[in-house]
Amino acid sequence: MKIVRYLVLVVVCVLWLGGCFQPVMHQLYETKVIVDDYRYGDLYRLSNLPQFKERQQRCPQHASVLTTKPVSETAPNLYVIGDSFTEHGRLAANDLPVHWLRWQHWEDPKNQVVQLDTTRRNILLLESVERHFREHAAGPINNLLVVADSNRTNSPKPEQPSWRAQLVDMVRSKGIEERLETVLFSHDLFQFFREQKAVLNQLWFDRVAPTVSLSTNKQHLFTDLDTNPDKPLNSSFAPLTNAEVDTLVAHLNQSAARYKQAGFDDVLLSIIPNKATLLDPNRGKYNHLIERIQQHPALTARVVDVYQPFLTQHPAPYALSDSHWNCAGRQIWLDTLAKALD
Repeated sequence: MKIVRYLVLVVVCVLWLGGCFQPVMHQLYETKVIVDDYRYGDLYRLSNLPQFKERQQRCPQHASVLTTKPVSETAPNLYVIGDSFTEHGRLAANDLPVHWLRWQHWEDPKNQVVQLDTTRRNILLLESVERHFREHAAGPINNLLVVADSNRTNSPKPEQPSWRAQLVDMVRSKGIEERLETVLFSHDLFQFFREQKAVLNQLWFDRVAPTVSLSTNKQHLFTDLDTNPDKPLNSSFAPLTNAEVDTLVAHLNQSAARYKQAGFDDVLLSIIPNKATLLDPNRGKYNHLIERIQQHPALTARVVDVYQPFLTQHPAPYALSDSHWNCAGRQIWLDTLAKALD
């Protein structure tokens, strides 16, 4: 009996550590102790509505029409400042006609030092989903710091916090409650009860989780940021003045000019439409952010436009249970970007 108690204590401690510390949680994923909480998509994960339950598929590699041939000796190096649409696992160097790929998240620490290979073309791609574009371009874009020699930069190295301080930060880090819930209740057995609760809330009270919203015809599921009028910087249907559009474009132009002066040969801009922009256009008055930015007469960055191709894509280029595109939508974006790079 004592052995059983010790085993239970060990299991509880491991699960608690997984909820508190991301590295431990990653190991639990790798060893299949816990299951992937996003296996059915981020919107299903938030809503638990069974009609939007669809297992996520990994899209094929080397699918771009311009990457069926070997990458040429003149292929450029591509630097991406982007969000979850282009993160590791969704985008790789062999998806595009590039020699090398570096990805940087918008939320990463600013002024990350990079050293450009001057023997090749170096291209910077600014990729942003529509719902966060107004935040990303609200000021100067200074995510990367280009230096002539990254080993000789005069920037002082930040002082590393003690292991005790790092431990306290990890325990207090944002999302610990969410990770604990994932560790304990992510298996399909618990999902059944979550689904029943979500179905009853929708049928009896016409309510869904506050972090998501249903389309007006109830056939599509969106993140609440896409549609919530109380989120004026994110919603597709929030007012957008001409003055703000001019300011956003000015910030883009200033940043593009600075990066070109630092050594980049070209700066590209790609705004990914919100799911609600395409699948629920009559929900409210669309602010036409993408068109107004991309067609602005003063914009100097080259545009990688998927808004127009997405409008004519049937079926819709977005996943049923996720806020990201499906493989068809990803392929359209890859082909469009490949042409811009070629």
